[in-house]
Amino acid sequence: MTHLPRGWDRIALGKIGRWFGGGTPSKANPAFWADHGIPWVSPKDMKRDVIDDAEDHITSEAVKRSATNMVKPGSVLVVVRSGILRHTLPVAVTSREVALNQDLKAVEPDARVHPRYLALGLKASEREILQTCTKSGTTVQNLDLPVFLRFELNIAPPEQQRDIVNEIEKQFTRLDAGVAALRRVQSNLKRYRASVLKSACEGRLVPTEASLARAESRPFESAAELLQRILAARRTRWSGRGKYDEPVGPETRELPPLPESWTWASAEQICEFITKGTTPVASKLHPDRGDVQFLKVYNLTFSGHLDTLHKPVFVDRHTHEVELARSMVRSGDILINIVGPPLGQMSVVPEHVIEANINQAIARFRVVLAPTKRFVATCLMADRVIRWMLRRAKTTAGQANLTLELCRQLPVPLPPLAEQHRIVAELERRLSVIDSLEAVCTTNLQRASRLRQSILQRAFSGGLTSSP
Repeated sequence: MTHLPRGWDRIALGKIGRWFGGGTPSKANPAFWADHGIPWVSPKDMKRDVIDDAEDHITSEAVKRSATNMVKPGSVLVVVRSGILRHTLPVAVTSREVALNQDLKAVEPDARVHPRYLALGLKASEREILQTCTKSGTTVQNLDLPVFLRFELNIAPPEQQRDIVNEIEKQFTRLDAGVAALRRVQSNLKRYRASVLKSACEGRLVPTEASLARAESRPFESAAELLQRILAARRTRWSGRGKYDEPVGPETRELPPLPESWTWASAEQICEFITKGTTPVASKLHPDRGDVQFLKVYNLTFSGHLDTLHKPVFVDRHTHEVELARSMVRSGDILINIVGPPLGQMSVVPEHVIEANINQAIARFRVVLAPTKRFVATCLMADRVIRWMLRRAKTTAGQANLTLELCRQLPVPLPPLAEQHRIVAELERRLSVIDSLEAVCTTNLQRASRLRQSILQRAFSGGLTSSP
């Protein structure tokens, strides 16, 4: 056991004060509930360090009927039953009288322990508590209360506790200011990314091919001519049965004007057959091993990157080539999620993924003319396209769905090919800078989280303030 400073002690949580739980008044009795009454605290309210209100309120009648317990100001609340216990231990101090639901416990600490000191001490031991005191219920995580109440905390003498709390909060205030600044940078980078994508898809990122050709007195291939070349290639590659049907162009009446020599095309015009995946029976899906990776929506991102390392699942060769032949994907294919929220996830299958397959919540776009696929992928990430999809998506029980017909009708702005190359090069240059800055922000936020825990560890081992 770590040596404690003079006058400190280790005390079991069960001996630190009076513990009690809460309950849920009957929802069927309107006399128990009020818009403005006694705050009834549940895990969803435990996002703050100090509890002075709650989303739900009950009446004094509910308390009289012993449906729950009242908690005095200065009590410490702990979530004891919630899925969030897999990751963190929510703790807070009450600043007013409140009531509890059954997923929380409260302790009224005795005179030896300052409430805020106790709350910070629980957070300092969060990792150890979650490792040693939790058990899995049928659907949620629970604290094993007898084990939890035997857990010991380092308790400083009462006269030192307030100094320790003040020093922690002073350092946390500085840390919080830094974290807030990093969050603002992240938000600004997100807005800048969206702005750059918007400019790329509206012809404002680089000089247009039309203006350059005019200045240099040279001919160039317009987007309309490029589209005809794409349609010819699409027709030539068609291997279906029966008569070939020409793809339908987009409805342009509500679309904004495009730069000189650009044109609107439908996704169906510039892609081969647009399809979606399907999911085989569970016995044919194998985690971490198999012949061909089976991609799900969680593998897609909002940045164009395909995350093949997140919860990989595989199918065997026969399932891939026979049962799921229609939804095979290969390097260069563009994948978007068609079930949300949120819609708007888009990833390009990278070169090192030679082949894969997809589930029914993903649509596959295979661009006909390979040199255009990087620009098309850019357009599918732009806010304009996402808004177009959201306006037309079917929403049922909170779930948004895109049909394949909508995917095929999706309007895509098409510049001349040479201009596409310049747009993509400039876009990638800017996005690489954004990616680097975002990585720095993420690293520093992780460092701040570790520093917060380090401050707590030092405080509760006696190393943050000088002993008398």
